[in-house]
Amino acid sequence: SLAGQMANSSAPWIGCIYLFLQSTCKTIVLLSLYESSQKKPSVFKALKLALAAAGSPMQLSCADMLKVHCNHPHLIVQLKFCKQENCRWFLQSHQEGVLQESLQNHLQLSLAMSAVPLEMELKAGSEHFDNMLKDEDRCLEHIYREKPDHLQDEEITKLEECLKNLIVHQSINNNTAVKDCTSLNSSPLPYPSQGSSLSPQVIFTFQGQEFTSRTLTPDNHQKFAKLMSKKWKQVGHSLQKNCQALHDPLIDNLALEYDQEGLYEQAYQLLLRFIQSEGKKATIELLGLLSNEDCS
Repeated sequence: SLAGQMANSSAPWIGCIYLFLQSTCKTIVLLSLYESSQKKPSVFKALKLALAAAGSPMQLSCADMLKVHCNHPHLIVQLKFCKQENCRWFLQSHQEGVLQESLQNHLQLSLAMSAVPLEMELKAGSEHFDNMLKDEDRCLEHIYREKPDHLQDEEITKLEECLKNLIVHQSINNNTAVKDCTSLNSSPLPYPSQGSSLSPQVIFTFQGQEFTSRTLTPDNHQKFAKLMSKKWKQVGHSLQKNCQALHDPLIDNLALEYDQEGLYEQAYQLLLRFIQSEGKKATIELLGLLSNEDCS
């Protein structure tokens, strides 16, 4: 059987699926937003973050985006899976509504809108998945049959590069931003609005430096990553008490994934997950109170 071939084959497990997206709100046309050169990076950013949220605890993302098709009224995202386990996580995330909720939330934040309600549908070849999601093995067989017939689209590669540069060098590259990414600067990832600053102001000391407590900014993000770089793992374990997203496998995974980049990048990526998870609650005060002992 095909299921047996998939399990026993020594070749890598590769499959493909199409995610059909459409806003259910008449005043929001997701397709038009993506076709807008100004809004496209924000929509792409939301898609990337939602796919990361749909991944397993051991993976930071469950699928690769190959191409985004604009076919009225749908925005169609072609996804490639390189592991059967990742594909299972994606299907479960979709079935439980986690993927839809995550994408709606990220679109709302990225586009600065009050709400972006979505209708989502999965297809592989001629098969519609929503009627057979409970039969996971059957879904996997159809996805496995649907092999990608092209590499990642040049536009997606460019958008991913822009997003990567923005995340890692939020402040450093402000004056040398990639030309095609200038519109990304108007909606930085993933820092919340500074309107959430604590009042009255609280001043406290961290690593011999005084800070006014407020929601973490890109500059704070980099400064704290430098201050705690040598003990970022201990800080991560302290943050776990208040931040469920920073589970043990994720911390170990960050250590492996960014081993070549060094301690600063590992600390930076840990804080990035903290900010993405906690949003407005990701204040300097909370970070300092939870991690001061570990960095002393």
